[in-house]
Amino acid sequence: MNPTTTLGRRLKELRERAGLSQSQLAAQVGVSRSALSQTENAARRVCSEELVKLAQALNSTVGILVGAEIEPELAVARQAPANQPLPMLRNHIPQRDLVKFREVLLYVLKYVGSRPNTGESTLYKLLYFIDFDYYEKYEEQLIGAAYIHNQYGPTPREFRQVVTEMCVAGELERVRSRHFNYPQTKYLPLRDPDLTALSGLQVKHIDEVLERLADMSAQQISDYSHADFPWRSTAPGKDIDYEMVFYRTAPYSQREYVETD
Repeated sequence: MNPTTTLGRRLKELRERAGLSQSQLAAQVGVSRSALSQTENAARRVCSEELVKLAQALNSTVGILVGAEIEPELAVARQAPANQPLPMLRNHIPQRDLVKFREVLLYVLKYVGSRPNTGESTLYKLLYFIDFDYYEKYEEQLIGAAYIHNQYGPTPREFRQVVTEMCVAGELERVRSRHFNYPQTKYLPLRDPDLTALSGLQVKHIDEVLERLADMSAQQISDYSHADFPWRSTAPGKDIDYEMVFYRTAPYSQREYVETD
């Protein structure tokens, strides 16, 4: 289901459940009644700041509002008899492709791994933006890794498993070093990436992300990731939901969205 349609449907459900009219909720959020009506009818895109205000006004969460989380009472309802079909949900659950994870990591390391700033922490953020930017632009997953809200920025859950297996297989070498007197873990690729695992569009996308972000220091890219709405909207330690990319604002948004007056 289109994210704008999902938001509109959930917004109306939660508003009516709270016993609020469109005018009352609009006043709490600071928008016009007509703007709220357009949102409920999937005719208007909502920015991240307004989304947070709507969730707060409805005593809910951003995840529930956009359909990324299931409310407790709805979770119980999912235990219905087997002959009752469950509602269709947008496929935003990470589809972890560990083959692509390996090849993307090798590709990134081949082109920027030797740079002094490209330690393990920087790799986390580069992989995050490769994954989440691609999902926003094409509504398909590239690696589809699961990223958690870490205090230093998004962290791929599968990273340790993947690099350990690659080091054992002789595809990577882990190197402990220091950068500006701080400990740093770097990875040296021991083979070229297999580009048959990636489409031309995916390689082009990775190149664009690296061109935009790979020169940032570890601190700069960490700070940059902290202002991205998917990370900001996620509780510490929880998985960051891919659907949140559709509520990004500049400079993070990778798409041109048509606004309806």
